[in-house]
Amino acid sequence: MKAVKKPFIFRQLYEKMTSTYTYIIGCEKTRNAIIIDPVLETVDRDSKYIREMELNLIYGINTHVHADHVTGTGELRKLFPKMKSVLSPYAGGKADLFINYDKPLKAGELGFHFRSTPGHTNGCSTIISHDLEACFTGDTLLIRGCGRTDFQGGNAERLYKSIYEQIFTLPDHYKVYPGHDYNGVHNSTIREEKMFNPRLTRSLKQFVEIMDNLNLDHPKQIDRAVPANLNCGVFEMNDN
Repeated sequence: MKAVKKPFIFRQLYEKMTSTYTYIIGCEKTRNAIIIDPVLETVDRDSKYIREMELNLIYGINTHVHADHVTGTGELRKLFPKMKSVLSPYAGGKADLFINYDKPLKAGELGFHFRSTPGHTNGCSTIISHDLEACFTGDTLLIRGCGRTDFQGGNAERLYKSIYEQIFTLPDHYKVYPGHDYNGVHNSTIREEKMFNPRLTRSLKQFVEIMDNLNLDHPKQIDRAVPANLNCGVFEMNDN
């Protein structure tokens, strides 16, 4: 017998300067909610929506330690004192709660599972919601692309294996919601990325060669963003 889908609230929000997607997901019944990859500059927008919808923000999750923007979790934590910041234990940063890859987080009736997907950084995680039939891939898997691997402990071979072993093993129809998109595309599916992603339809050897020859400039905010994001987006963090 097919499980009845649980009602949920879902918003995909966009930060223009760094082309970052933020996600707010809530349980319609209990109003408990999470936010994924908030950006400091859009905290006012996000907090306004959370209050308008009368949501109880309980988790602020970063898919990894970002290099291109400062996370909004530190400021949101001040505005919503019940919110706990969440990060991978492999990221090397501070958080109220470290991800347990064997145990889902609950927001009301909704469950959120985590898979460790290193490669872009050592501490990347993919968030899976079977209730939404979707995954939130951060910078690991992008639409028709993937995260770079040339800093923050990045490794092209690890990234390829993470995507194939931890993301492409999800059902083909599951939606892919990335951490960024630079072409105005909002989402994809597992099946589409398996078939059409120009980097990931290659062999491992070809993929590594592509990634090793991207020659990209470092993110403009890296010197500001990484130290702040290792500390939950602020320079001091209470231990309560």
